[in-house]
Amino acid sequence: MNAITRREFLQRAAILGLSATMIALLDGCSILPGSTPTPKVFRIGVISGATRDAAVAQRIEAFRQGLRELGYVEGQNIIIEYRFAEGRAERYPVFAAEFVQLPVDVIVAVGDIAVIVKQATSTIPIVFLQTSDPVGVGLVESFAHPGGNITGLTSGQNLGITGKQLQLLKEAIPSITRVAIFWESAALFSQAQLAARALGIPLQSLQVTTPDDIERLLEAVTQEHAEALLVQSGPRLASRRPQFMELLAKSRLPAIFNLRDYVDDGGLMFYGRNLLNDWYRAATYVDKILKGAKPGDIPVENPTKFDFVINLKTAKTLGLTIPQSVLAQATEVIR
Repeated sequence: MNAITRREFLQRAAILGLSATMIALLDGCSILPGSTPTPKVFRIGVISGATRDAAVAQRIEAFRQGLRELGYVEGQNIIIEYRFAEGRAERYPVFAAEFVQLPVDVIVAVGDIAVIVKQATSTIPIVFLQTSDPVGVGLVESFAHPGGNITGLTSGQNLGITGKQLQLLKEAIPSITRVAIFWESAALFSQAQLAARALGIPLQSLQVTTPDDIERLLEAVTQEHAEALLVQSGPRLASRRPQFMELLAKSRLPAIFNLRDYVDDGGLMFYGRNLLNDWYRAATYVDKILKGAKPGDIPVENPTKFDFVINLKTAKTLGLTIPQSVLAQATEVIR
């Protein structure tokens, strides 16, 4: 049958006696001849407790790259909204409420901020990233069957990362007898305690409750004569990373970190998940949800790629000789 114009269709519809309401409905649904369907534009909200610095920008770009490879073009079929709390936890519920009000089609929540986001909505799908204990904090029912409106990728702490960090620190500096830990997540601190007991290393607890705690806590390390640091950074500490690294350099304490950014800034060692890979993988979760999958049916994913980076420039500055057995385990050595 030959195609007819929209005007001809409307004329024939009138002859057939279709009501004005029916014609208007067909017209609004964009199924009349000559009409062009309007593509759906999805809106994604990203909430992070961090500051949008160069390191965070790289992770966001990995996420955007993943979306591009899945066929999403910003401004055409997808819009991404960002909110960065810069270490201020009081901003979390405000940002969550903003995204519920907009509303967005999916919320990507970084870290334990996902708990706040889940409290704000039980209907908007949520994808979490870098969350240490999603079952323990009540985000999901299980890894295999998250349930509800949430799923995502964990930080992998359930895989024994904290223990591995302490083990590598001890192997790199066999003489250490006391380690201080900077922490923001209670789950990470509990795992560190278990690992320290197994290795026979006394652990000094230093909880970061606000970004302004840094100088006071480093003074406490000196007073307690800790010989090395295990830094489990969250958004509060990360928002003051340059200040922290400056003070750490003055203290001349070796440290192992849970984020690669610190070693690039002069820290001694990093062991943990590859965050660029995690953010890239998060795009596949968003894609599945936008295509109709229920978040509660998508299994939670543990990280599969881990990096161990050693900064030999820093080791030399600290007067340390890293054993060859430790260097052999590194995925990258900064010389």
